[in-house]
Amino acid sequence: MAKLQAGSGKREALLNTVAISEGNVETRARRIPLLGRAFYGFAAMAFAALCIKLAAIWFGGMISAGGHTDSTIEREIVIGNDVLRVPENLIRFGQARRDGIQQRLDLYLRWPELEGYSREARDDFNHAGGAKRILFLSFEPKVLSRDMSARLEPIYSHVIEPGARDGPAGLLLYRFSEKSGYVNEELAVGYGQVAAPFVARCLNGGMASQSLAACERDVHLGDDLTLTYRFPLELLPHWRALDAAILRKARTLLRTDG
Repeated sequence: MAKLQAGSGKREALLNTVAISEGNVETRARRIPLLGRAFYGFAAMAFAALCIKLAAIWFGGMISAGGHTDSTIEREIVIGNDVLRVPENLIRFGQARRDGIQQRLDLYLRWPELEGYSREARDDFNHAGGAKRILFLSFEPKVLSRDMSARLEPIYSHVIEPGARDGPAGLLLYRFSEKSGYVNEELAVGYGQVAAPFVARCLNGGMASQSLAACERDVHLGDDLTLTYRFPLELLPHWRALDAAILRKARTLLRTDG
């Protein structure tokens, strides 16, 4: 009897051991899906974090660029009867960086290189530290029959005050009369450059010091275009080199004879 009880006890102990082992296996089996789900959860979180990081880098680059681009892909743009081929980094506004017909094209260039935006030049294009080295050019269909130089005698001479003061680099500076409509502006006139005089309108006083491009001049170009360019007052002493360089640059962009 004692042997039977001892044998029974051993079998019971063995069954308990087996039961415990099976319980452990079952517990591990239940843990495997949980671990799998946890793994996929961590993987999804890591992927989401990576996406956020990449998005931050991408959007951060866009914000730091401030709407500029350093792309030099050329765009063929038609304005009236004239065709221009312009690198994207010279085109001021993003919506204009496309091929096709446009009513007006606005460019910006750094002086004196006359190059478009680049990462190396971003401080100048963002006017960091008060930098004033950017020229603004606009091409649009001709509206007036005369450009600014040709308007000197028939128009401007009748709305400026008599007498002129000496300006930089041989320029003559004329004040506009109060009834002219050109408030806080002066007329800068330079002779001896070419057959036609250099003529530009510039802001004066406090408005000039606050403006990034206080002076404006327009010329006729191409088949039926007017090029208007604006430049900082600080560049007025370089009017000869400035005017010649801008006209040369504009003609390299123009694909129309004339």
